[in-house]
Amino acid sequence: MPEDKKGAIVQRDGRTYAIVPRTPVGLLTPEQLETIAAVARKHSIPVIKITSGQRLALVGMTEEQIEDVWRDLGIQQGRATELCLHYVQACPGDTVCRFGVQDSLGLGTELESLFSDIDLPAKMKIGVSGCPLCCGESFVRDIGLFAKKSGWTLIVGGSSARRPRIGDIVAQDLPKEAAVDLVRKVFGYYRDNGKSRERMAQFVNRIGIDAMKEALLK
Repeated sequence: MPEDKKGAIVQRDGRTYAIVPRTPVGLLTPEQLETIAAVARKHSIPVIKITSGQRLALVGMTEEQIEDVWRDLGIQQGRATELCLHYVQACPGDTVCRFGVQDSLGLGTELESLFSDIDLPAKMKIGVSGCPLCCGESFVRDIGLFAKKSGWTLIVGGSSARRPRIGDIVAQDLPKEAAVDLVRKVFGYYRDNGKSRERMAQFVNRIGIDAMKEALLK
């Protein structure tokens, strides 16, 4: 079975699999948590892991269990192996955090809804922070946004991988609608000009941030 069949990822032992239900910006309802716990018990899933992308990985099921686990969960698959937007992580923002100045959960949810089905040269991760403290790790994501009272700052080309890179600021003080539109332009430019499996940090290094800004802001 291919590693990405039904969203399943083969594990180190070559026999068991993990799946990642979709949980936009890390939000879950009590009902979803109860369902996940019940499914894990029913199918004797040994590990439930909170991932770095604010998702839950259910780890240790057999190939034969995968279809039944997805059916019982009733939650959309999180795209964990494909060349696309894998996730949008977001801090609590002004919904609950005393430091938040903009709605990072709302913006993050909107971005995931708009861009989750777009095929890309490589996987994509987005971080959204509701204030300049950047708890959504905006400067080390492929695309990042953080908020000030005056609006959103857009960042591209961050990476927290083996060769880390601090992202470059493309524009500042953007209203939400303008920020979403500029993210749409970033997706289009990257999709049209990126090489196969070239992450955004590598893309920005190759193209040059000045050339990218010129293309996006003209």
